[in-house]
Amino acid sequence: MLNSLLVVGWLSAAIPQVGETAPDFTVKDTAGTTYTLSEMVKKGPVIVAFFPKAFTSGCTKELTAYRDRYKDIEQAQGQVLAFSTDDAETLARFKAELKAPFVFIPDPDGKVVGAYDVKMPVLKVSKRYTFVVGEDRKVLNVSEGKDAIDVSGAIAACPLRKSGAAKPASAPAGTTPPTQAAPATK
Repeated sequence: MLNSLLVVGWLSAAIPQVGETAPDFTVKDTAGTTYTLSEMVKKGPVIVAFFPKAFTSGCTKELTAYRDRYKDIEQAQGQVLAFSTDDAETLARFKAELKAPFVFIPDPDGKVVGAYDVKMPVLKVSKRYTFVVGEDRKVLNVSEGKDAIDVSGAIAACPLRKSGAAKPASAPAGTTPPTQAAPATK
């Protein structure tokens, strides 16, 4: 029994802390665009915001705050990835309702949620956690719960890039557009 517990503990992830390296991931947003964290951080800080459930009061308040302060994030050449275990259709509706200018990532299988160890016990939803990730995937800031609803800490943790740094392209760094499926042949 003890050996089983040791193996389970060894295999489980730990919540990334300030100064540690954030787990890398490649994911698709609600529109099918692919994002890779290790590529995105080359252009500026990435706010990785995990929220429990679309259309709930706390999540709406948090993500509305990111929408309202998005110009501040852009000034730091930052980007926001909003993660939930909701499906893509639900998150697309939530993003549209909020008129959010940033990316929503469905993680219904909880792969990224698990890699960051932010899954609620028993439930198939993430805890409310926000990670600000900088160059080389270094974690610059971590906030959770009520602290994560107030986005000012995450925005303040986004380091300003040197004036000679490249401006963001029309598509965010680390992204690839959705692929079109080839027509079926008979």
